[in-house]
Amino acid sequence: MSRRWIQNPNRCSDEYLDGIEDFIEFARRHNPGATRIRCPCRKCNNTLWETIENVGFHLVRNGMIETYSIWNLHGEQLDHASSSNATRMDSVEPTVDHNDQVMDIIEDVFPFASTNISNQREDDVPTPIDSAEFEQYEKLLKNANQELYPGCESFSILTAIVELMHEKIKYRMSNLCFDYFLGVFKRMLPTDNCLPKDHKQAKKVLNGLGLGYEKIHACKNNCMLFYKEHETLDTCLICNESRFKMTYHNRTTKIPQKVMRYLPLKPRLQRLYMSTHTATDMRWHKEKRVDDDVMRHPADGEAWKEFDRTFPEFAADPRNVRLGLATDGFNPYGVLNQHHSTWPIFVFPYNLPPWKCMKKEYMMMTVLITEDPGRSIDVYLRPLVDELKDLWTNGVRTYDKSIGKMFTLRAAVMWTVNDFPAYAMVSGWSTKGYMACPVCKEDVTSGWHAGKVCYLGYRRWLPWDHEWREKDKEFDGNTERRLRPREWSGDEIVEQLNRLDFAPFGKTVNRTRPSTHMNWTHKPMFFELPYWSKLKLRHNLDVMHVEKNVFNTLVGTILDIEGKTKDTIKARLDLERMGIRRGLWMNRDSDKARRDLAFFSLKPNEKKEFLKFVSSVKFPDGYASNIARCVNVDGGKFTGLKSHDCHVFMQRLLLVGIRHLLPEDVVKPIMLLSRFFSQLTAKTLRKTDILQLRHDIVQVLCKFEMIFPPAFFTSMMHVMVHLPEEALLAGPVNYRWMYPIERLLGELKKSKPRDGLLLPQFSELPVPPRFSPPPPLPPIPVDLDRARDVGGIPELPRPHVEPAAAIVGFAPNRLRRASPSSGDQFRRLRYGFCPIFHALADGCVGFIGLLL
Repeated sequence: MSRRWIQNPNRCSDEYLDGIEDFIEFARRHNPGATRIRCPCRKCNNTLWETIENVGFHLVRNGMIETYSIWNLHGEQLDHASSSNATRMDSVEPTVDHNDQVMDIIEDVFPFASTNISNQREDDVPTPIDSAEFEQYEKLLKNANQELYPGCESFSILTAIVELMHEKIKYRMSNLCFDYFLGVFKRMLPTDNCLPKDHKQAKKVLNGLGLGYEKIHACKNNCMLFYKEHETLDTCLICNESRFKMTYHNRTTKIPQKVMRYLPLKPRLQRLYMSTHTATDMRWHKEKRVDDDVMRHPADGEAWKEFDRTFPEFAADPRNVRLGLATDGFNPYGVLNQHHSTWPIFVFPYNLPPWKCMKKEYMMMTVLITEDPGRSIDVYLRPLVDELKDLWTNGVRTYDKSIGKMFTLRAAVMWTVNDFPAYAMVSGWSTKGYMACPVCKEDVTSGWHAGKVCYLGYRRWLPWDHEWREKDKEFDGNTERRLRPREWSGDEIVEQLNRLDFAPFGKTVNRTRPSTHMNWTHKPMFFELPYWSKLKLRHNLDVMHVEKNVFNTLVGTILDIEGKTKDTIKARLDLERMGIRRGLWMNRDSDKARRDLAFFSLKPNEKKEFLKFVSSVKFPDGYASNIARCVNVDGGKFTGLKSHDCHVFMQRLLLVGIRHLLPEDVVKPIMLLSRFFSQLTAKTLRKTDILQLRHDIVQVLCKFEMIFPPAFFTSMMHVMVHLPEEALLAGPVNYRWMYPIERLLGELKKSKPRDGLLLPQFSELPVPPRFSPPPPLPPIPVDLDRARDVGGIPELPRPHVEPAAAIVGFAPNRLRRASPSSGDQFRRLRYGFCPIFHALADGCVGFIGLLL
């Protein structure tokens, strides 16, 4: 039986599909009566058991393992000649020796520990390690070679700890639970075993792998960090607030008011080159990228190329790292605390190939802020900016394991990735008010319509002789003679910032001269980077949130959903005030006025038909969520649509559902808008197509101006004009939107810190009906920051309650990131990606080096 079909890259060809049928028939014949067999697809890798039907589906979707040409795991008999070849196929049944992988981890962390110590500094001679590092290396090597107990060949001390810590992270075990099971395992093993007795000792063994973190105290009011030259101060220089909390006089340990965790970037970037698995991929953008008219990677964008032309010394070495930076807030407490938010700041390298570039394994957390920093985020970014400045100016000596030489690693941040509110926090430009557009700045066309600021004037992007420029009543009542808004360079923005006198850390702004175009809230920290003003694209507009907000505005207006439609009574009165579009004015009868349904909104029966259509749509598994759950046919609205639901709805469903329900003049611009987002969010872009999109979006917005009232045009509608230009500068948008960041934050949200971070009052606990509730007690103050230094939850006065209503205990949990498969723990630990940060009630952070 020919099995060349396994190598066929086209999984939709007849040859490949016939081959799958032959394989399924072979498996049924050699496994009679079996309902589940091993799945040989590239994802399951013959390690997972699936039903025969699911195996066929997996083979079509993922493809079969290319080296699995002898189906020995599905009943095929091997002869002596073929068995020797089968033993060399590691992808059929991988036999992983965890002890060897732990040794590989140590070699990656200390790649030159075994070399002779010398004072030579040539590139082909690794830099010797100091005595402290060598001592850590010897400890790790000893634990990696020492058996867990005499006669144990499967696990060393280090292998067992790594395995147990991985399971602790994966299944979100608390420290208390981990200590309990560790004690049980220790009693199960022989009495002379070397297993640590608790989590604290296990962390001490793993500390030698590095990738730690720093605790930096911050002012209570976010004024400053007690960092570097201010490290010894006890009061804030700005507000004179004490650095420490008031404690008992006999306490020897001071409790800080606020603590920020900083995870140094240099060792994490160095780890990318200490492993052969990623050292080669970090040069992909220069050595293997195809340079043509198609943009597949940020390196194909004009901003990357302009940066290379501006800084040729940096571009000369492809190992220098181009970084993206992203931040967003999330609530780790869920409904327990609606006002708290935690802000991690992630950095990710763009040197990697497209299939690895935005994976969460390669995203590195650098800062963890335990509350919403607001406009003071620059205060917390100072350690990161200082390290980035040093990486740009001096670099750091790094060992490239792929070639066995040392080199000086440098790094540069290309742009930031944020939603629009976080854009204002990071960039310093206010995204609210009359000048919310950070690209047009003072030259934006905005005005007060229907009780809010709206953004019009899209005819400015039309050619000078376009006929729409002469129309007035169809638009805002005026002809358009202005040119398109000017483009601001980085040097001009820096000059504009220098003309402003900022109060400390952006509390207030005092303008040094009369001006109406300054919209800065604080001076952004990133402009202190030496190269930042030379970049064409510094802060990126997030297409994910733009598309979601545009969809909500459009669908809310078309369906006339109360609270979401922009066609309100105020919008109709605004049209009357402007004297345009008389057909949309309020209908007045005697002493009453009513708002008739507009021609661009669906009638009640049409709305019901549209919602029924949406509720009947089914997508393939994995393509989209079940949008039918979000449809309320009787209520005539959508509820609970996520960002990706809006993404699919905008590009696949909206046009099909409304094309026979609305007038053609309304459907055509919506069709162009749907096509605009569909082409803009593609994985590959052609520059000629982007130029056409730049023309199309102007046409769409101008047609919308002739259809919808001015209240329709929010800031998100306006920034669509700039999205094609940013695609030309930075390449495909899937490297610059928030989907990867939101997925990573979703993993952290699943691991919200409960059991000890928010202690409920005793009167709030549920009491079984057969017990009478205890009398109400006054609130018990709990000093959690003191508990961090003491090492546990403070002992509370125990009220008299019935046993069924008493508190059993509160075990501190951590912020964890679960790994999808246990087989990846060693690989990810070696690479040193995306640290697992554990925010505990006792103030200690779990082993950061264990990157799963």
